[in-house]
Amino acid sequence: MTRHQAAPPGRPACLPCRLAAIAAVIGTIGAGFAWTAGWLTPARLSAPRIIDAFEANAGIHAGYRRNHAKGVCVEGYFEGNGKALAVSRAAVFGPVRTPVTGRLAIPGGNPAAPDAAAPVRSLALEFRLANGEQWRTAMNSTPVFGVRTPQQFYEQLVAARPDLATGKPDPQRLAAFFSKYPETQPFRQWVKNHPLTGSFATTAYYGINAFVATDGAGVQRAIRWRLEPDAQGGPAPAAGAQPDFLARDLASRLAQGPLRWHLVVTVAQPGDPTADATQAWPAGRQQIDAGTLVLERQSAQQDGNCRDINYDPTILPRGLSPSDDPLLAARSSAYAESYRRRSSENAQHEIHAGAGQ
Repeated sequence: MTRHQAAPPGRPACLPCRLAAIAAVIGTIGAGFAWTAGWLTPARLSAPRIIDAFEANAGIHAGYRRNHAKGVCVEGYFEGNGKALAVSRAAVFGPVRTPVTGRLAIPGGNPAAPDAAAPVRSLALEFRLANGEQWRTAMNSTPVFGVRTPQQFYEQLVAARPDLATGKPDPQRLAAFFSKYPETQPFRQWVKNHPLTGSFATTAYYGINAFVATDGAGVQRAIRWRLEPDAQGGPAPAAGAQPDFLARDLASRLAQGPLRWHLVVTVAQPGDPTADATQAWPAGRQQIDAGTLVLERQSAQQDGNCRDINYDPTILPRGLSPSDDPLLAARSSAYAESYRRRSSENAQHEIHAGAGQ
């Protein structure tokens, strides 16, 4: 099921508008998609349980995302070159310029976590197409994901819950989880072999999940995408680096000019797994350079345009649709639950702030 949104980005201009938008978007579209996807049924794992697990691990930080809580807003555009129209009729792939609002972040539910505490970086983007459609994608700096199913993801969160005595996860509990699910090995091996990056700008970002591309003739192909940076990789952060070195580095680089990434679309061949994000596709698959992402400026997430965007990866333009990957419906529903909670908290904060004036 593909969802198309034509609503403009940013926050509603008034508090009643914000609350109405939350009720309409989250209460109907988000929940409806999850139900039709067969994920939120009484006998299955639910989105609130996933988000509760994040809160149990990191605590509740009102107004922030429950995962990737620490981040920075970015603005720019995507310059399509028309090459990817060979596999998808999505207008964003034409030779056009599309405005983009994004968010660079690290994983975890603590917005004050030091940047060096997380080995993964993320980049989420909202493309606002000229025809009123939107494309939202949430990418990580690893080419594969750590788990294959929503249930595994939940069990990983439980296994990683900090011990009350030490404040750190129990190594034996984590080892038991990894032993139970050997498909986590490619992700763990990738993290082990790749040093911590000291810059958002020099990092590649991967869409992780497979999607279905439909071309102008109606032919469908499975694809994945990634962003390859133009900026060269620098040294890993030194021991004792400032806790916010990623945002500082980003600001320094943007002060010298825009940052660029090439959007590369990988086309699957028959038999390549589309329902398992822990498996990379074999080398040698067709690669299409679809255009260039250009980021021009950043802003703090507290009042930036990215704050109130739910980067649901199932919001797609015509020409792109979800694959059979079970993580997609789970991500959509969990993102919606996180959005519902933080938006409600922000609205309550604004009500109390307004009452005090």
